[in-house]
Amino acid sequence: MERPQKNKIYPLEIEGYSSEGDGVARLDGMAVFVKGALQGELCRVKLLKVGKTAAWGKVEQVVRPSTERVKPDCPYYPKCGGCALRHMTYGEELVMKRTRVEDALRRIGGLDLAVDTIHGAEDPLRYRNKAQFPVSGKDGVSVGFYRARSHDVIDIESCLLQQTQADAVGRAVKDWMLSHKVPAYDELTHQGLVRHVYVRTNRKGESLVCILCNGDHLPHEPSLVSAICAAVPNTVGVMLGINKEKTNVILGKEYRLLWGQDHLYDTLCGLTFKLSTPSFFQVNPAQTEVLYRKAAEFAGLTGKETVVDLYCGTGTISLVLAKQAKSVIGAEIVPSAIEDAKENARRNGLSNVEFICADAKEAAAELVRRNLKPDVISVDPPRKGMALAVIEHIVSMEPKRIVYVSCDPATLARDLKRFEELGYHTEKAEAVDMFPRTHHVETVALLSRS
Repeated sequence: MERPQKNKIYPLEIEGYSSEGDGVARLDGMAVFVKGALQGELCRVKLLKVGKTAAWGKVEQVVRPSTERVKPDCPYYPKCGGCALRHMTYGEELVMKRTRVEDALRRIGGLDLAVDTIHGAEDPLRYRNKAQFPVSGKDGVSVGFYRARSHDVIDIESCLLQQTQADAVGRAVKDWMLSHKVPAYDELTHQGLVRHVYVRTNRKGESLVCILCNGDHLPHEPSLVSAICAAVPNTVGVMLGINKEKTNVILGKEYRLLWGQDHLYDTLCGLTFKLSTPSFFQVNPAQTEVLYRKAAEFAGLTGKETVVDLYCGTGTISLVLAKQAKSVIGAEIVPSAIEDAKENARRNGLSNVEFICADAKEAAAELVRRNLKPDVISVDPPRKGMALAVIEHIVSMEPKRIVYVSCDPATLARDLKRFEELGYHTEKAEAVDMFPRTHHVETVALLSRS
């Protein structure tokens, strides 16, 4: 049997999807990942890379298209790396994401658990409340997004994931840079000034703008403020973020107010949050409310429970749960996030919340030392999931229920398997589409003591 050859074209039947939304086919027992192909399609695929156990290819011709295939509604797709799924209907996207979660739970977690529900967005367009546009001076001035798997910036006039205010600020900053000959930052030479344009917009349509700069000052700062405010009259503040490090990290550690206020307020689940430039806040408020309400439903609160919320960030889930619980203890390693969480609790009149500044392992160990026996433990870890020591500390506190909010089905499945081995059974899981048109999907799972 001939081994599949690079640059050769093969007719392939697309059987399913990868975790990133690529089509998956089989060729002589080898998995072939095909970007832009849909389940059920017959495609002529050119192999671009052939490994020992898998190959990667691109569609040369769709011989038999899926009824779920659509013409992408964005002129920058698929060159821009921001979206992955604009070639399929939104219904097919939800099928793909729900199946992805279910497959991970079965294949990695060994769980025979049906994920019957995925909560899709009412509107998959312009849902993001935060934009971070990289800026490049390679060909004139480009303000937009990186090309997939590169640091080449594609100049973008309008992004269908962002608020229109963000688009307008991006265009205004680009015009200002061209008008005043302000150089963009070059990450290879570490020369130039403007690195990123950052725009945060609340549900009232107010925007807080921050220009990330490789220096302490920008030339013509008053005219920059005027240009931004003219483009977006509902701007409440313009900040300069100072980042002189040789790094891919977007935000720096110093900020200077150029005009207006250094924060804005936004609402979530009936609560009000004060947001500065570095504050963490979920980018899709409508779907965040769906996710958090589902987490609260799984927690089964009656007003008598003690709840522990690990990886609590600025306290959003903690405060949502505190409205229905006797008391909540939140833990987070980032000091500024804990300060924001405490202020958010005061602002919303919630006095039954305590916040601990520690990583999840240290916080869980501290609560074990207190001999705390919470009724419910909520976790919302980063993409890498939970350390085994944290899981063991959680189990030692013997909560009746564990609510696990996850942004990565693979690490969720791994951690649920660990909980199962330590005596906690996964009762149910539901998916929530927080990031339409990308391959990301959130899941909330409920565990109880076996």
